[in-house]
Amino acid sequence: MAKVGDFFVGSQLFCGVAEHAGAPLPPVGLGVGGSKIRGAGFIAGPLLIGDPFTFTKGPNVNEANLMVARCGNPEALPPPPSIFKVSSFGFPPTPIDVVVGDPTGPVGVSVNSSIINIISPITNGLGILNWTGTKTFIGVKQQTGLELRTGAVSDVGKESTIGNVVESGSRVINGSLIVNGATHINGFLSFNSSIVGTTKKFDIMHPTKSNHRLAHACIEGPENGVYYRGRLIDTNIIELPEYWRGLVDAESITVNLTPHGVYQELFVKSIEWGTRINVVNNLGGPINCSYTVYAKRKDVADLIVEYEGNKVKNWDLTGK
Repeated sequence: MAKVGDFFVGSQLFCGVAEHAGAPLPPVGLGVGGSKIRGAGFIAGPLLIGDPFTFTKGPNVNEANLMVARCGNPEALPPPPSIFKVSSFGFPPTPIDVVVGDPTGPVGVSVNSSIINIISPITNGLGILNWTGTKTFIGVKQQTGLELRTGAVSDVGKESTIGNVVESGSRVINGSLIVNGATHINGFLSFNSSIVGTTKKFDIMHPTKSNHRLAHACIEGPENGVYYRGRLIDTNIIELPEYWRGLVDAESITVNLTPHGVYQELFVKSIEWGTRINVVNNLGGPINCSYTVYAKRKDVADLIVEYEGNKVKNWDLTGK
């Protein structure tokens, strides 16, 4: 293998044979004849850039047409911190600054890396996006297709997804998330705002039947309410949790009492400070009952049950 110094090509650089369906053809994408673009280049591929030992599946076995690894040039000190970077410096960024695959699709993108950082005004994804590691996204993202995520996701901005999203790991979203499709999350999900949906339920493996699942739905009501339940035996005091003083409106507390064993004329005599309920048996006998206490939360705004419009309002915990 011969070595040369600096190599200058004044017109176009060709490496390999350009052919289509077995017939030699000029690379028309670079222009032909008087329309050719000077300074352009053609490489038949596959092309390997960077560390030559990263892609080693065996002799004459290529992992991809374009293989990019970390810089292996000892003269590049310090080595470049990233493997691949695209810049729009000098031009206003546009949604098509980075296009992967053919938008007429279907196309697929598979990424196996420790960290993916996406900083872009708008990112349009068509097809399948599969990554293993950590992804940080800043900007507006519009995804059409299937995403498979294994690792942590941190989104700053707005994300709109049409299709399925499968996540295995943690996710932090500082912004709005609109998903038109199924979302499967294998991990912890925490919200610092309201959850709005047509129904709210859990779906788990059935605890007593094999090859079955168990689904329950949340009961609906016209308020942001909480409840507390328990049993009274030989006592007449229901001690509500101490934190109820800061959580609920004391004037909204209601109590349901259910006698056990024998008939009892039970009633609520008083509710003290929103944390203590006095129950009386009018027949004078011992008390043996179960109870359920309901109250409306006061740490959030009252629920607006009916409002004008055809779209769901993006309520937060302040009701704004």
